[in-house]
Amino acid sequence: MQEQGYVRDCDFAYAERAGNGIVDAARVAEETVQLKPDIIIATSTLEAVAAKNATSTIPIICPALADAVHLGLIASEARPGGNVTGIEPYIGGLPAKQIELAREIVPGARKIGLLTNNGDSKGPPQVSELKAAAQALDLEIVSADVDRPEAIEAALRTLAKEEVDVAIVLQTSLLIVNRLPIARSALQKRLPTVFGYRAHVLDGGLISYGVDLRWCYHRAAYFAVKLLGGRRARRR
Repeated sequence: MQEQGYVRDCDFAYAERAGNGIVDAARVAEETVQLKPDIIIATSTLEAVAAKNATSTIPIICPALADAVHLGLIASEARPGGNVTGIEPYIGGLPAKQIELAREIVPGARKIGLLTNNGDSKGPPQVSELKAAAQALDLEIVSADVDRPEAIEAALRTLAKEEVDVAIVLQTSLLIVNRLPIARSALQKRLPTVFGYRAHVLDGGLISYGVDLRWCYHRAAYFAVKLLGGRRARRR
């Protein structure tokens, strides 16, 4: 916001509310709406859905938006409508590139492991693309799903026992928040890993290919300034 010419506590006020998981998301959204803000920044799709359920009038910016049409956050890609805008860090086609990258770092790899998080709306589309890309190359896919932080170690242990040549970690909120234990466990198991977010690599992961998530959150300020200036929200 400072780069956009806005000074905190002078040009705008900022209030933070946080929770843990789906149940808390609804409560936090209601508390946020009661503050009567001009804009709501929803950190992920989960929070965006909760905020959308809580208000249809306050503009909502989500820097990490996914499956927006299916979840009812926007009407369509061409004409979003409504009060939700934001950035989609997951891009169709990236998973196929991650398969290519996996085979580059482990030449001759035939068995690809997937650390999935299908409870996140960003997860299933990635799995479908990864499996399609693997099938086209006649590669075997082994999946291990995670639905909570405590399940990460067991999931990686499963992939290691299956003797996958390389593992691809999906782009989801749960998996990026727990990137440090994922990196440590993969290293301990000598399991090569490919990620979609650079943040994983900064905390010890092997390699990544995808959108810079930090830029997405940085870019949210651009949308905030446009909305504070009275312009209608438009998704980019």
